[in-house]
Amino acid sequence: MRILILTHRAPFPQNGGYPIVVGNTIKGLVRLGHNVSLISLNVKKNNTTAERDELLDRINYIEFDIDTRISVIEAVSNLFTNNSYNIDKYYNAGFEKLLLKNLQDNQYDVIQFEGIFVAPYLGVIRRHSKAKIIFRAHNIEHQVWQKLAQQKSDPFKKWYLRLLARRIKNYELELLNKFDAIVVFTEQDKSSMLSYGAKIPLRVLPIGIDLSLYKPDHSKVDFPSLFFLGSLDWLPNREGIEWFIDNFHKDLTDGDLKAKFYVAGHNIPEQFDDYEVLGKVFIHGEVDDALEFVNSKSIMIVPLLSGGGMRVKIVEGMAMEKCIISTSLGAEGINIEHGKNIIIANNLDEFYNAVKKCITDEHFCRKIGRNARKLIELQHDVNTITRQLADFYQSII
Repeated sequence: MRILILTHRAPFPQNGGYPIVVGNTIKGLVRLGHNVSLISLNVKKNNTTAERDELLDRINYIEFDIDTRISVIEAVSNLFTNNSYNIDKYYNAGFEKLLLKNLQDNQYDVIQFEGIFVAPYLGVIRRHSKAKIIFRAHNIEHQVWQKLAQQKSDPFKKWYLRLLARRIKNYELELLNKFDAIVVFTEQDKSSMLSYGAKIPLRVLPIGIDLSLYKPDHSKVDFPSLFFLGSLDWLPNREGIEWFIDNFHKDLTDGDLKAKFYVAGHNIPEQFDDYEVLGKVFIHGEVDDALEFVNSKSIMIVPLLSGGGMRVKIVEGMAMEKCIISTSLGAEGINIEHGKNIIIANNLDEFYNAVKKCITDEHFCRKIGRNARKLIELQHDVNTITRQLADFYQSII
């Protein structure tokens, strides 16, 4: 099959959940012998100097720079429209022209939209291509904003986030049956799609990873140590880690939770440096080798209070045999068992008790990690999942 994948950010380097999912999908499709093209918007803030990814030599790749920054005047004026600037800011006439030229020069069997933010280009594709169009929902976007609003105590912030959520929901529902099929990562998202009135083919396919890249080395693990790894330009990540640090900073530095705590990830704000305490709390920012960083620490913290879809970092952490402490929401969509392959904690007391247990029982942590790896091997092998994706394509062509 000739397959075109559209993304709202360049997936190179693969330093976050979205790029990892896209990259793994493309690798799997290429291994199966499919002809894959990738056209990506490249948001200027994501420009990163990195080594050339070898995958680029195996696909047709086009990247288009776009500036999604919104001025204060534009943000205020948007309050008096019904549009969602969160999505509208990804529309660019130059990119649409480039896309049109590509569609005129190529005949695709399948075009996959990676998330809602490339949906503004659905119209031009429908008019100029006979390909079947798949929407892969990385999450249900308006639900993310609804959950963010629920966490806010400030009345204005709550109102504003609810406003954004309503507008995004209207946009998502309007588009729902305009694709030829939908792929979601979790049964929860499938249920939501059906409840909203989805009539087109809908398939649940979880996140897949290349297990050969995940090689735990326990001789290099610092026990006990806690860590968080995630991009902090995604609001649910930032909200969650701020909640954890604000509530447990004293326990980690002067209390009974005697373990070093490390925070790493993309776009960590400068003010997070204020959380650092020599020898106890470390704010790293983006690390050169994420898997090496994960391997060197023992207990992964995922204090997610809002969001949706499936968390790539949890899948990766489980593949690296990490003992993970997560909220139920953070582990959503993964067939986890509390106390067997993950620890679920949904409030302050549960988090405290979970951390206390894990930092004092290395054998327990190792057991949780081994079971976690077994789950990922059974249900998240990218080769198996990509074959299922290709079979789904064939079923709708």
